[in-house]
Amino acid sequence: MAQAKKQSSIKVKVQKFGTALSGMIMPNIGAIIAWGLTAAFFMYPHGWFPNKEINNLVNPMLRFLLPLLIGYTGGKMVDDDRGAVAGAIGTLGVIVGTDQPMFLGAMIMGPLSAWLLKKLDQVFQDKIKSGFEMIYNNFSLGILGMIMAIFAYFIIGPVMEVGSQWASAGVNAIIRVHLLPLANIIIEPAKVLFLNNAIGNGILVPLGIQQAAQVGKSVLFLMESNPGPGLGILLAFTLFGKGKSKSSAPGAAIIEFFGGVHEIYFPYVLMKPSLILAAIGGGVTGTFLFTTLGGGLKAAASPGSILAILLVSAKDAYFGNIVGVLGAAVVSFIIAAIILKHDKSTGEDLDAKQKEMQAMKAESKGQAMPEAEDAHESVKSYENVKKVIFACDAGMGSSAMGASLLRDKFKKAGIDVSVTNTAVRNLKDEDGLLVVTQEELADRSLQKTPHAMHVAVGNFLSSPKYDTIVASFKALTQVEDKPKQEKPVKKVGSIDGIDFSKVKEVNFIRHDQHLGTATMATSLFSDAMKKAGKTTPVKAVRINELTDDPSHLVIVTPAANKNLAVRYSDIQTLVVKNLLQDKKLNEAVEKLN
Repeated sequence: MAQAKKQSSIKVKVQKFGTALSGMIMPNIGAIIAWGLTAAFFMYPHGWFPNKEINNLVNPMLRFLLPLLIGYTGGKMVDDDRGAVAGAIGTLGVIVGTDQPMFLGAMIMGPLSAWLLKKLDQVFQDKIKSGFEMIYNNFSLGILGMIMAIFAYFIIGPVMEVGSQWASAGVNAIIRVHLLPLANIIIEPAKVLFLNNAIGNGILVPLGIQQAAQVGKSVLFLMESNPGPGLGILLAFTLFGKGKSKSSAPGAAIIEFFGGVHEIYFPYVLMKPSLILAAIGGGVTGTFLFTTLGGGLKAAASPGSILAILLVSAKDAYFGNIVGVLGAAVVSFIIAAIILKHDKSTGEDLDAKQKEMQAMKAESKGQAMPEAEDAHESVKSYENVKKVIFACDAGMGSSAMGASLLRDKFKKAGIDVSVTNTAVRNLKDEDGLLVVTQEELADRSLQKTPHAMHVAVGNFLSSPKYDTIVASFKALTQVEDKPKQEKPVKKVGSIDGIDFSKVKEVNFIRHDQHLGTATMATSLFSDAMKKAGKTTPVKAVRINELTDDPSHLVIVTPAANKNLAVRYSDIQTLVVKNLLQDKKLNEAVEKLN
């Protein structure tokens, strides 16, 4: 059991690190595709429609726009807007310090600059006197940004330039001796463990962009995004599978090949682990054909759809790319067909295997994770659920489809509950939340939202647990409750609706557009508290720095309160027309401690 816990912890840490890398790339895939298409169509003289004027956009987009976006995003992941700006400034030092496209440097300097700024704020921000917040915020960011840019220029830039040259030389050497296909021996199993976005967007895409900038295309873009291995496995299930896995495979194959959502075939492999041999065989074959026949893409193909691959294929690489994808599908199909034809199971064990895996995970953690079956036995546990969130690694393809399916079931059943989707890394712990995620991501989901209700499924597109969730919500309308005593309704945002005995801190929300107003309001209210002999601290904070509990009394305008209500449910609010002068402010001072 201890060993199982250790393995689970290692897997979660690897997934988190990989997600952090891909999290810097994923939001900027559109910009990467924009650069790739611009280069493919208009690069002079090798584009489809060579144009000297438009060609002037290609190099600045590659050297400045993309690294700055990556650094900005990496900083934002660490410390929101201030971190994003710090990350962009630090990244600029790497960019001008070398002639190489600095994607890897941006992935280092973005988070590092933001992290240092965050640590600086933790040390000094509470010590800043009221009225001096703007000076501290602007100059701390400016000074640290300057230092990080200089540090990146003289230290990180040269180091990353040498590292990039070595990495590029290593990849080219591996390609020349035809050993690159062996990388799929690691890539394919890692994909099934939901590390596909981490490997593809976190590692292969940055390296691929640098290679494409040098030679006009890169096969690295195809190694993870190739839909061939998954397509072959799903076609094998379509012809030789049994039971539910056979009936669901055709639709999954269409989504895999044309939609590019690779997560769709992972549960099929997890159900029968020997099928990983089919995925590896297909991946190795595809990469071998890509490298042999001159395949390659101008930019990342995201999602990994055949349509996306064709759109960003290099001018001279269409034949190699198509043959590589189809070859991978054929080989994975043959291997999977052999495995499935010797399979003795009935094909109805998909759900049983998923439940068994979930039980083993719960046992390894020493606790049972609440799931739909338990909830169905006690329908009342669904009473407080106000929102359902589907969470996958990237927060796009598979979770969006799962959310759409459940949303449709809710609509038909007349259930009025919000259903959305997001990435696991963006989950926030809150009451009234039901999180639906894939079994391989259940550990991370539970860590992010320990107070939420959790349901783990093997396949977002076909799970009986959806029907259980719907039935449980429907059953709520049939449960006869004892008459509840009516509680007096308190207007949200009014003085009467505040429990002043719980208030331990008064907050004003500061943000860039109204920083001065929040600072002045904090100063005036603090002075009024001191004159009244009250000791409750008064602070100006950013909206994301609040703790969601009744000990915070936040004084806001009606417009700001709408934004606050989206993020928090338990803090207390006092809504005033004017932060500087309103009779409610004096009433609050009288009632505070």
